[in-house]
Amino acid sequence: MSNRKTILITGGAGFIGSNLCEYFLNDGYAVRCLDNLSTGRKENIEPLLQNPFFEFIKADIRDFNACRQAVKNVYAVMHQAALGSIPRSIDDPITTNEVNISGFLNMLITAKDEGVDRFLFAASSSTYGDNTKLPKVEDNIGKPLSPYAITKYVNELYADVFSNIYGLRTIGLRYFNVFGKHQTPDGAYAAVIPKFIKQLIHHERPTINGDGSITRDFTYVENVIQANKLALETTNEEAFNKIYNVAFGESINLNELVAIIKKHLSVFDVAINDIEVIYGPPRTADIHDSLASIERAKKLLNYNPPFSVEDGLQKAIEWYWNNLK
Repeated sequence: MSNRKTILITGGAGFIGSNLCEYFLNDGYAVRCLDNLSTGRKENIEPLLQNPFFEFIKADIRDFNACRQAVKNVYAVMHQAALGSIPRSIDDPITTNEVNISGFLNMLITAKDEGVDRFLFAASSSTYGDNTKLPKVEDNIGKPLSPYAITKYVNELYADVFSNIYGLRTIGLRYFNVFGKHQTPDGAYAAVIPKFIKQLIHHERPTINGDGSITRDFTYVENVIQANKLALETTNEEAFNKIYNVAFGESINLNELVAIIKKHLSVFDVAINDIEVIYGPPRTADIHDSLASIERAKKLLNYNPPFSVEDGLQKAIEWYWNNLK
């Protein structure tokens, strides 16, 4: 028998989830991955399947009994499963609500019933909504601008209630525009960084929605891994039942983003430097500017993100170059 602590990572075959599975398996934990593969991909966890300390359960968080089975004998839950994408939630608010709220509630109830040590969950910077004040500070949010943002805010409210009523120790990590390996460049709801990288690798002109002045606090996935590790291992009781921004704490606009991507891709293919962007109409429900304050995470979790946007892009681009060509 192993004395490894078992953690459940929901959405573990997805972009962020698979990175967490890989990291914590190598970090000495036994990892149970729950994913219905609707947006997650089996290939993301393929290298882990032969590891005796890794278990994959194909199931849906909307299935209460599956959630109950998945949380049995786990030390902690890292809840990453969700239907992401603001545009997807606008196209299909019903499914977004079912997965992101009903599924989340299933996980909270079963984790509470099983008596897990802590419940960590992926929150979202979309919760800041129409609040334009920068930098974004956790306790100062606005009105949500999309069905997706509503669902992620409801998650935070539910987690707070479960902490206060049932004593479940929760930590919400509000991710800001995460990017890195395993993030798909394909499909109608692909994030801009992998989409731009793939287009440029294939000498296609990327399309920026708007004039390129929109700013984001893009966050490399290894910064997110660090935040999850700190939340998983903290012994600071003051750190629980709180929400934390997870970002680098700097923002760049989309024009600058494309310029950095082109610079690092041109190391492999100099012709990419000459590819020009196309400017399209702005996206519905998009906020113009986003910049996170990470002071709370620094103070209570000792968060210290090691990768700037450019450092992270350089690593991500190397991965995409080797995997997309």
